[in-house]
Order: sequence, then C-alpha cells, then structure tokens
Amino acid sequence: MAANTGMNLTLKIWRQKDAKSSGKMETYQVRDISDHMSFLEMMDVLNEQLIGEGKEPVAFDHDCREGICGMCSMYINGEAHGPDRGVTTCQLHMRKFKDGDTIYIEPWRATAFPVVKDLVVDRSSFDRVMNAGGFVSVNTSGNAQDANAIPIPKEDADKAFDAATCIGCGACVATCKNASAMLFVSAKVSQLSLLPQGQVEAKDRVQKMVDQMDKEGFGNCTNTGACEVECPKGISLDNIARMNSEYLKASTK
Repeated sequence: MAANTGMNLTLKIWRQKDAKSSGKMETYQVRDISDHMSFLEMMDVLNEQLIGEGKEPVAFDHDCREGICGMCSMYINGEAHGPDRGVTTCQLHMRKFKDGDTIYIEPWRATAFPVVKDLVVDRSSFDRVMNAGGFVSVNTSGNAQDANAIPIPKEDADKAFDAATCIGCGACVATCKNASAMLFVSAKVSQLSLLPQGQVEAKDRVQKMVDQMDKEGFGNCTNTGACEVECPKGISLDNIARMNSEYLKASTK
C-alpha cells in the first residue's frame, strides 16, 4: 500500500509590509502537509520554504500554542480561527481541510485593530480598555481581608469564572459586522461585577471601560450573535446583557 504523502494546498495570504503600506493577497503552494499538523505548524512549513527560497516569511502572531494566550489571530476562509468551533488557530488541525483545497488567510479586519505587518494586528486597544477600569484596587494597609475568606455564591462564582476564560484574542471583533468589542468588554466587566471584590469600583468601572471602548473606534452590538459562535472560549452573550444592565444602573445613580 502506498504511503500517505499528505495534502497539497494553495494558500492565498494577505501580505502587507507595514501599517502605512497597501497590502494584497499573494498565492503560495505547500505540499505533503500532514493532517495531524496544527494550522500554525503548516504556516511554519510555508515560512521555512520561503526562507529557503530567500523570500520574506509571513509574519503572524503566536506564543503558547496551547489555546491560552489568544495571540494566534487569523481569519481563515472567512471565519475567525478557521472552520472549527471552540478552538484557537493553534488548536485548529489540518484534518479540517482536504487535499487540493485553497485556503484564504487574512488578518483581523477592524479600525481598532490596525495591521502591523501581514497577519499581525495591533490589539493594544484592548489593553487601553482594560487599563480604563478592568482591575480591582488593592488595600495595602496591612488589614486587607483574605479573598479566600469572602463567601461567594457558587452560581456567581461559576458565572465569573466563565467570563474570566476570555483570552482577549479579538475573534469577536473580527467576526462582528460592526467590529464591536462588546463581548470582550462585557466578559471583563462581568468577571469583576459578579464578585464582591469588584463592587467598590463597579459604577466607575463599567462607565470608564465602555467609554474607552467607544473612543477606540469599536462599533456597537446589533445582537447578531456571531461573536459568541466564533469565540474560542464560548463567552456567552449573557455577559453583554449584564454589562448593559450595569451601565444603566451606573448612569442613573
């Protein structure tokens, strides 16, 4: 029996020299790709091939390659993180594709996520939203209560934990037709608003984070729901409803 030689694929990849340059799609061929490879490993094979040919490798973000850091932001065949569900690009395996496929690979598309180079975008807008209020001030007087000694209802703790699983990858923004950051911001607001430690600054937090979100140029939510579908961590739309409620309460008091 002949050995499986792997897949031969055509890659259509967005190439852009820097933030000021105009970009375009370029075509590459890769051969003998194992269906056991992750998508990023396939990209590594392409880059090794390009380097061997004396060409510029494709720039893309990656770090942990374990679905935790949220760095591997790629728009693959019109879907954030590709055709699988509940996974990041580094967890997407090539068995989701077939021999002879053409794969389109682009960066996130959003005004608030400007392209730095090729598939790399600047997501520091998320950092600025977090800096605006996504934190709890710490009592350093020496009389701070041990957080583990504060009773929290299990239902609230579970909801807070679910919201805290957001890895800030930006798939929700890339997927939304309005490039809205509501799912990301609401997850961060919910994570703290559900816990007693987050109550002291709750009013200021939600107002400051939403205001900063608007300043960054993110669009508004239209309840399409694509963000939840494409989120690799399955962050619920319930968080957006919670944030809207928190914002309304903060604005009317």
